[in-house]
Amino acid sequence: MKTAYTVALLSLLAAPAAAFSPNNKLTSTSLPSSRSSLSPLFAFPYKIGAKTEGVLINNRFTVDSLKSILPSDVSMTEIALLRFALAFPDEKEAKAALLKAIQWRQTKGKAIVTAAQEAVAQATANGGWDNDIVRNSAPHASLINEYITPKAVITTSTEDGDLVYVIRASQINDKELMDKCTVDQVVDFFMYAKEVHNLVANDRSVKTGRMCSVLFANDISGVRKAPDKRFSKALTSSSDQYESLYPSLAGPTMILNLPLVLQAFVGLLKPLFPKSVQERLVFKRAPVLASLKELTPLGVDEGVRLKFVREVKSLLP
Repeated sequence: MKTAYTVALLSLLAAPAAAFSPNNKLTSTSLPSSRSSLSPLFAFPYKIGAKTEGVLINNRFTVDSLKSILPSDVSMTEIALLRFALAFPDEKEAKAALLKAIQWRQTKGKAIVTAAQEAVAQATANGGWDNDIVRNSAPHASLINEYITPKAVITTSTEDGDLVYVIRASQINDKELMDKCTVDQVVDFFMYAKEVHNLVANDRSVKTGRMCSVLFANDISGVRKAPDKRFSKALTSSSDQYESLYPSLAGPTMILNLPLVLQAFVGLLKPLFPKSVQERLVFKRAPVLASLKELTPLGVDEGVRLKFVREVKSLLP
C-alpha cells in the first residue's frame, strides 16, 4: 500500500510548485508554431554554472529578434528573453512562445506578476531579503500560508547562487488545505511563487555573471498516504504552465530518499514525469535531508543549510 501511495506522490511531484525565501545564507495575437504545441526543445539548454555573458553572446541574434517584437507596454530583461532563445532554438517558435507568455502576463497572470514584482522590490529594498513580505503578498496567503509552511516547503541557495527548492509533501495537510481553498486559488499561489523565483534567478544571472537555475529537491520521506486529488490537480495545472512561461529556468529535478522497495524500479517511474522533466531526473539518497524532522532548519541554521546544499551539489549529474 505504501508503494502505491509513493507512486501517486511521484506523479504529483512531476514538476513541483515553488516556495519563496531564496536566502543566501497582450492583446490577441496569432501564435505561429511548426509543432502542434509549444514545448521547449531542450530540457536544460545550458550547463549549470555557465557564464551569463558567454551564453548571451552565443544567442545574441535571437535575443535581439525577440526584443524587437515586444509590445511597447511590455518590459522584459535580456535574461528573460535569453531563456526563451535557449529553450526554442527555432526563432519562429521562440517568438511564438514569448508572445504566448506575454499574453498570459497581460491577462490571466497580470495580477500575479504585478504582486510578485512589488513584493520582491519591497523584500530587497534594504539590500537583504524580507521573506515575510513575499510570503504575505502571495495570492490567498491568508488561506494557504497556514498549510504551505517552511516545515514542508522552502527555497534556499547553493554556495554558487542557484536556487534550491525543497518540498516534503508528507508534511503538507493537503486535504485540509483543499477543503478551505479552490483549485484555482492554489494554482494562483503557486504561479506567484514561480514568478518570484523567476525574478530572483534572472537578477542573480546579471549580478553574478553566472546563469542562475532552480534546482528541485523532492523529499519522499514520511510518505503515508496518497495526495489529495484536488491538490494534485492544482499542482498539475501550475506545472503544466511552468515550461512555457518560464523556459530554461528549471535545473535537475531530484527525487530524494525514495523507499528501498521502489529504488529498483526507477526505470519504470520515469515515465510518470513529463518528457522535458525525465531528462533532468535524479534519483538519490540524501542523508542530511532525511535526518531533518522538518525543513525549517534550512532557513534558520546556517550550518545545516551548508551541509544540505553541499549534499545537493554532490548529487547533481
